[in-house]
Amino acid sequence: MAGLFRIRNRPGGVYDWASTDWSRDILDAAGTPVIAEGLENIPRDQPVMYACNHSSMFDIWALFATLPGSVRFVAKQELFKIPLLGGAMRAVGHIPIDRAARKKAFEAYGEAARTIQQGTSSILVFPEGTRSRTGDLLPFKNAPFGLAIAAQVPIVPVYIHHTFEILPKGAWRLRPRPIRLLVAPPISTSGLGPDDRERLRDMVRAAMVALQSQAR
Repeated sequence: MAGLFRIRNRPGGVYDWASTDWSRDILDAAGTPVIAEGLENIPRDQPVMYACNHSSMFDIWALFATLPGSVRFVAKQELFKIPLLGGAMRAVGHIPIDRAARKKAFEAYGEAARTIQQGTSSILVFPEGTRSRTGDLLPFKNAPFGLAIAAQVPIVPVYIHHTFEILPKGAWRLRPRPIRLLVAPPISTSGLGPDDRERLRDMVRAAMVALQSQAR
């Protein structure tokens, strides 16, 4: 609604609290409370790039309901074509990515880097690039880590557990249960360059695998 009336997007404004409240309402209605661990690991004095696993639409609501501050997603462009939802996502400042077009994908990550550098919002990416159909971690793409290096911001690994069981990709029937959201300490990108993308990717994946083991 705020997007339809062209209300100005600003950190901590109507879009941020509305996204949080909306997500919490959905989780409450679905009977899927979030149990968060490690939120103290999130820096509060600067924007970060969150890197999270992705196996269900419930991941997005769990993240919006839990992560502090102003957070913007790099999301597949198909979501931006949905009537009303797409316009609202653009108004909020979420960033569409065309995964099939390499040049446009890099442009999207460039926009995300500029968003972080403005110092107003953190960025959240799903480095697997799509939802897992099995709940297992997929290989990570390199591009998100180039974004973090370009912006010189820390990466905060996040692992979400049980959303796959609640509503996997392609399913319609909910299987409610509590969601666990685990946060690892930030990984610095200070002084890293483009040649460090793969090493950084592997460090973040290792941290996420450790969170996965902890969740299980």
